[in-house]
Amino acid sequence: MEKISFVIPCYRSEHTVGGVVEEIVSTVTAHGGYDYEIILVNDNSPDNVMNTIKELSAKDSRVKGLDLSRNFGQHSAIMAGFTYLTGDIVVCLDDDGQTPAGEMFKLIDKLDSYDLVFAKYDEKHHSGFRNFGSRVNDKMACWLLSKPKDLQIMSYFACKRYVIDEVLRYTNPYPYMSGLLLRATKKVTNVEVHHHDRLEGQSGYTLKKLLLLWINGFTSFSVKPLRFATFIGFATAVIGFFYGIYVIINQIVNPLAPMGYGSTMAVMLFVGGMIMLMLGMVGEYVGRVYLSLNRAPQFVIRDKVGFEEHKDGK
Repeated sequence: MEKISFVIPCYRSEHTVGGVVEEIVSTVTAHGGYDYEIILVNDNSPDNVMNTIKELSAKDSRVKGLDLSRNFGQHSAIMAGFTYLTGDIVVCLDDDGQTPAGEMFKLIDKLDSYDLVFAKYDEKHHSGFRNFGSRVNDKMACWLLSKPKDLQIMSYFACKRYVIDEVLRYTNPYPYMSGLLLRATKKVTNVEVHHHDRLEGQSGYTLKKLLLLWINGFTSFSVKPLRFATFIGFATAVIGFFYGIYVIINQIVNPLAPMGYGSTMAVMLFVGGMIMLMLGMVGEYVGRVYLSLNRAPQFVIRDKVGFEEHKDGK
C-alpha cells in the first residue's frame, strides 16, 4: 500500500489547521487504498498553534509535529517537513483552509503521467496585494527558472518521492521551493481545483516578506541578474562615451556654449546609482556564498511530536 505524506507549514493557524487535518483524514479515508501521515511544521508562530499540533497528534498517531526554534520562513519550514517524511507520494498544502484538501486526488491521480502536479485555481480568493505578488513571482520564475508560461506554480502541489529526495540535496540556507522543484523534473503539469476563502485571519506574507522572497528567487538559482547588471553597465558606458563625444563636438562648434553643470550632475548621479546597484547585487551573491560556507542552517528544530524514530536535524 502506497503512503501519502502531507506537509503543512503552520503560522498563525491555531484555529484553522485542525479543520485542514480533518479534511485530509476524511478524504483519504473515503477514498481508501492509501496509508498516510500528516507533518505539521510550526514556523515559530506567535499563537498557540504548537499546542494545537500536540492535541491533534495525541488524537491521531499519524499526525506529527515539528517545532522550529525561530521563524525561518515558509520554504524552510517545508524543507523541515520534507526531511522527516516517509511516504511514497508527497502533498504540500496550506494551513489556512484555502487549499482544498478534499480535491487532493485530482493532483495525485495525475502522478501516473507526471512527476509533479501543481494546483491551478479557477478563481483565486487572495487579496489584491497577494495576487500582485504572485504575478511578479510568476514572471520572475519564467525569466530565471525557464518556467513554461502556461504553468502556474502554487503552494498546493503533489509529487513523487524521488522529486523530494532531489530537493533535499540542497542543504544551503534560503531554499526557494519553486526553483528546487523545477530543477528536479520537467514532467510538470497543472490541475484545476477550487480555491477557498481563508477560514480566519489574513496572509502572513507582508511586503517585506514578499521582497525577501523575490530576492531569494533572484539570487538562489540563476546568474541572470548578474548578466543583466553587466548589460546595464555596458549600456551605461556606451551612453556616457557618446555623450562625451557630443560635449566635445558641441564645444568645438560653439566655443561660447556654457558647460552644463546640471547635465553633468545628472550623469554622475545616474552612473553612481548604477554602480551602487550592481555592487549591491554582487554583494548579495557573495553574502550567500559566505553564509553557505559557514553552513547557516535552513532550519533548527526545537521539538518533535509523534515521531517514533528521530532523524538527525539540520
